[in-house]
Amino acid sequence: MNRILLIEDEATLSLLLRERLEKEGYSVAACKDGEQGLAEALREAYDLLLLDIQLPGRNGFEVCRELRRHCMNVPVLMLTARGHVNDRVKGLKTGADDYLIKPFEVAELLARMEALLRRANNSPPQLIDSLFCFGNVVVNLRKQEVLREGSPVELTAREFELLRYFVSHPDELISRDALLKQVWGYQQGLPNTRTVDVHVAQLRQKLELNPKSPRHILTAHRSGYKFIPFP
Repeated sequence: MNRILLIEDEATLSLLLRERLEKEGYSVAACKDGEQGLAEALREAYDLLLLDIQLPGRNGFEVCRELRRHCMNVPVLMLTARGHVNDRVKGLKTGADDYLIKPFEVAELLARMEALLRRANNSPPQLIDSLFCFGNVVVNLRKQEVLREGSPVELTAREFELLRYFVSHPDELISRDALLKQVWGYQQGLPNTRTVDVHVAQLRQKLELNPKSPRHILTAHRSGYKFIPFP
């Protein structure tokens, strides 16, 4: 089920869209101002954002620009009554993927959403130069820095190398022996696999929203681990 974040301050429209989208099988969370919407988008992983432009707090342009600054690559569909070409161009330049002018038919909104979701699902993990993004985490491989919700995360050298290996091998089943060889440098006489498990648990504690029920660094029973950038 695709998760949608609706950031819209017009209560009637927000309720109407939320009810219709839920009938279409989407899971929908709604925020009524830019500050709240930005915080929610950085805190949780969503498949698509429906973003009004004229919002209290921060406007939609500012929200979208801040999301892209944090390397959040979630598709953004802007909703607005401002139909001037300059507004559309500004929205696209701040990082929006599409732009729908109010009033609109819900059928057109659904079609545009489906197109954006198809495109996102067919795209490879977001790797921009040395930046890798997943969930609310940004990994800068060149600078060896990690941000979560925009705040620095302190990792040990071994934890960072383990994370580097995971993000470089997305959606692959990785055995504990492979990690011991590639990250720890062991070639023979491999130590107890708890070494890997302990470090993975520490990574989850620092990067996962719910370490006990991780979305990205998953355990494959009796096999090892799998890193899933986009669950």
